Amino acid sequence: MKKPRGKWGSLSRGIASGLLLLILLVAYLAITAPLSKSLQPIAPPQITLLTSDGQPFARNGAVVDEPVQVGQLPDHVMEAFMAIEDRRFYTHWGVDPRGFARALLSNISGSGMTQGGSTITQQLAKTTFLTPERSLTRKAREMLIAFWLEAWLTKDEILERYLSNVYFGDNVYGLRAASLHYYYRQPENLKLEQAIMLAGLVQAPSRLAPTRNPELAAKRANLVKSAMVSVGYLSQQEADSLGTARLDVRAKDALPTGTYFADWAMPQARALTDLSFEKLTITTTLDARMQEIARRAVARASLGQAQVALVAMRPDGEIVAMIGGKDYAKSAFNRVTQAKRQPGSTFKLFVYLAALRSGMSPNDMVDDSPITKGGYLPKNAGEKYRGSISLKQAFARSSNVAAVRLFGQLGDRAVIREARNLGIKSRLAEDDPSLALGTSTMTLMELTAAYAGVAGNSWPVKPYAFKKDKQTWAEWLFDWPGRYESKTHKNMEALLRSAVNDGTGRRAMLSIPNYGKTGTSQNNRDALFVGYAGDGDERLVVGVWIGNDDNKPLKGISGGSLPALIWKDFMQQAVQAKNPASTGKPAKMPDPEGPVIPLDLPEILEIPVNIGDSEIEINGDSGVRLGTEIGGLPVDLKINGDGVAVERRREENPPGEDR
Repeated sequence: MKKPRGKWGSLSRGIASGLLLLILLVAYLAITAPLSKSLQPIAPPQITLLTSDGQPFARNGAVVDEPVQVGQLPDHVMEAFMAIEDRRFYTHWGVDPRGFARALLSNISGSGMTQGGSTITQQLAKTTFLTPERSLTRKAREMLIAFWLEAWLTKDEILERYLSNVYFGDNVYGLRAASLHYYYRQPENLKLEQAIMLAGLVQAPSRLAPTRNPELAAKRANLVKSAMVSVGYLSQQEADSLGTARLDVRAKDALPTGTYFADWAMPQARALTDLSFEKLTITTTLDARMQEIARRAVARASLGQAQVALVAMRPDGEIVAMIGGKDYAKSAFNRVTQAKRQPGSTFKLFVYLAALRSGMSPNDMVDDSPITKGGYLPKNAGEKYRGSISLKQAFARSSNVAAVRLFGQLGDRAVIREARNLGIKSRLAEDDPSLALGTSTMTLMELTAAYAGVAGNSWPVKPYAFKKDKQTWAEWLFDWPGRYESKTHKNMEALLRSAVNDGTGRRAMLSIPNYGKTGTSQNNRDALFVGYAGDGDERLVVGVWIGNDDNKPLKGISGGSLPALIWKDFMQQAVQAKNPASTGKPAKMPDPEGPVIPLDLPEILEIPVNIGDSEIEINGDSGVRLGTEIGGLPVDLKINGDGVAVERRREENPPGEDR
């Protein structure tokens, strides 16, 4: 027969259950709220970004400095904070029952969590481990963590971590940073009235910062003095004799806290660094000279209401210049990295790569006649057709019908495979022949990086903002880059060069080897030119986009007009000036069909952006051509071995439907 359990048995089981629950809670905290987190700054420390030649161009993050040590601070510093924030700090176990009862009474009689009552330990728990929500659940977790902190840390350690992290306004965190910011002195040398002022800021630092609201800050400082008198840290006579602390805020070198490149690079900078109190200065890949060239090239362009984006990178993805829009101050939206737009005919790169990898050559023929059957009936710009033409001619003229026919012949998998190989991660429509004309959206960064993969014949290219460490043997072994066969790569470059020298990209032609492709999306909503020039380490890959943020059609702008002119203006200064034209004369292959008629190039109304009202072309043994106007009539002045000739300039095709 079992004996009935007495009240002591029930009590012991209750105590045991409580202890087990407490052990489980402590174990949970040890896993989910590591103690080391209280040693870390609660705000990301300040990072300054430098251009590749060492010029600072952006600064971001909080002003954070080294932690303080209680044993090295004057007594009046700790006394000021404890008097106003936690009078019984050295006697409670993390939670002050009197303060909690006072807060609870206020909350019951009021509405919501209107009264704090948090100790310094609770404040450390809240800022370090919890979100700023105001609820009873969060308050309970705060108290539990406070007990845990008190069990593992000494009082001085808790106070040190609190003072080293608390916010003081003006984007300044921690007592050392605040002391230097407001009084230009180390916290170990703070005067009494200065310590009182700083202690008063903690309650509402943004509102009470003395640089913004000196009267409110002084009023709050008087409350701190009264609290110190009440506790016994000061006599009333001493408090009355104290004046208001005078600020000593030193002027600092002001740097912009944001640029398009900085906004893109800063998260990468944070990922590269350990979370510490140290201010960091990091050198980026941004080339100050090229960034200025890009800025000027964009500023000179007649954009009207349209937006613009430009990105320049090395073939391995090193970003040297970035323009994400016309005016960062008006719009920080980065049209290089954030905007997903249709690439238009620049996407044909992947179609023709798939064709070349299938065994076709630039001289193989493709049908450039109208498509009259099927569910998708694209047209060439200006509805110009040439019958049977070579792949090289079709690419140079940006034939839409030829690209769609190739797409149907090769299959969407082959084309998408080339795009994926070259690093395109955006969604690409399957079983959709319009994909061949660039109807699937992607960022300008993705697209330009894909062209960089061709420029360096190493893919995929991952754009980066900070110099890379040399690849280790193991990384080289397991991260083998993709490469095209020499013949395939040579043929693709021949197509890209033909598009610039003989096709829709003629406005971008340089006096040095150049490669590129124009693109104009449906209804002229996007205009692009992407290409590269230069040799070896000086080779540069540049993408230019123009469009309206609201997706309205552009007026009089196509990929072969203003984007090509901006690209040329940039390249002439960034690359061509450092690489004189070759003296060798390439063999000239006559075109039996006569002059090239671009198929995605509307009538060109723009003038080259870099030379005012005229355009100069230097093209091998063709000599020099100066395009200008005389009496409003467009003319070409040609100078070659046969002498000087003046001819009326042939008009370009009217706008069409190139996609």
